[in-house]
Amino acid sequence: MTPPPKPAAAGHGPKPGGKAKSGSPSIPVAPAARPMRTQRRHWLVALSFMIMVVAPAALSAWYLWTRAADQYASFVGFSVRTEEASSAIEILGGITDLSGSSSSDTDILYEFLQGQELVRLVDDRLDLRAIWSRVSPEEDPVFAFQPPGTIEDLVDHWARKVRIYYDSGTGLIDLRVLAYDPVDAQRIAQEVFEQSSAMINALSAVAREDAIGYARDELAQAEERLTGARVALTAFRNRTQIVDPTIDTQGQMGLLNTLQAQLAEALIELDILRETTRESDPRIVQVERRVSVIENRIAQERAVLGTSAAGDSAFADLVGEYERLATDQEFAAQAYTAALAAFDSARNEARRQSRYLAAHVRPTLSEASRYPERVVLLSMITLFAFLMWAVVVLVAYSLRDRR
Repeated sequence: MTPPPKPAAAGHGPKPGGKAKSGSPSIPVAPAARPMRTQRRHWLVALSFMIMVVAPAALSAWYLWTRAADQYASFVGFSVRTEEASSAIEILGGITDLSGSSSSDTDILYEFLQGQELVRLVDDRLDLRAIWSRVSPEEDPVFAFQPPGTIEDLVDHWARKVRIYYDSGTGLIDLRVLAYDPVDAQRIAQEVFEQSSAMINALSAVAREDAIGYARDELAQAEERLTGARVALTAFRNRTQIVDPTIDTQGQMGLLNTLQAQLAEALIELDILRETTRESDPRIVQVERRVSVIENRIAQERAVLGTSAAGDSAFADLVGEYERLATDQEFAAQAYTAALAAFDSARNEARRQSRYLAAHVRPTLSEASRYPERVVLLSMITLFAFLMWAVVVLVAYSLRDRR
């Protein structure tokens, strides 16, 4: 059995940097690491973690679970709807269309829900200052309202207590209202819905009034124009003592045609007598007299057509003036009929509510307090504090390494 090799005597081992007996290169030996000691910067990091993370989290937890009062939520959801039905006049070839874009109305309503006007209206009806300061601000200075406060303070607190969720794609608006009493939260939600509905109705009334006002103005102008045309035609008849010159012209032309026919017959008869009888035949004299009478009558009738009964203007001019007045009256009557139909259509639209607020979620009444969301708030505060602490530590170490 081979005995184990003896340990080399002290001072006889291979020297650093030297060569072993076998001729292989020597392996440098690193100095032994010193045990880690806690330095001052480590204590500072730990102390900063306690100050920036642990202390805010502990203080927040203490406040949320001991001082923050329970709050109840009421939810309400609604959207603006536009009436799509058409009136009978529109179906037969409509004249007006009062329906508008519901998306633009929803955008207006969304801004109204965040505005001072709505806050003032609800406060006048329900006294928001008293509702949101039901818990003393000394007990809960973070979530309670500080009375009396200005309207601007109330608007700022409104943004904290009333959360608005608006989906621009579907046009749906959902609200979450917080209060220290579930009935108060439901009352606020109900009042918000009623005031929003009143605002939408006001917008619809303005749109309807604009349409009706325009149709009313058009009808008044058409009626005034028709009245003027009728007055002008009546004045013409009173001046000329002629109801319808066209009828008189037709009568006169008929009489002239008859006289022309009789004159032709008399001339033919006269020619026959002259060819078959002597010049002294009394029948020739009689027929010549008849021809002369007919010619005189024709001349008189043509003179009648040349001048009116009043003798101041040509009969043809009177006919032209009458036709112009009659045309004006006919056009005015047609315009009045169209304006009257447009006004009736606009008035029928006004009787029908073209825009209205439809609630898909009625104001709810909460039975359990779920707010403030203590776990969520504490988690967010802790996470934010940790991220701030990490950024500060990283910046500090970065500056230390640059030195």
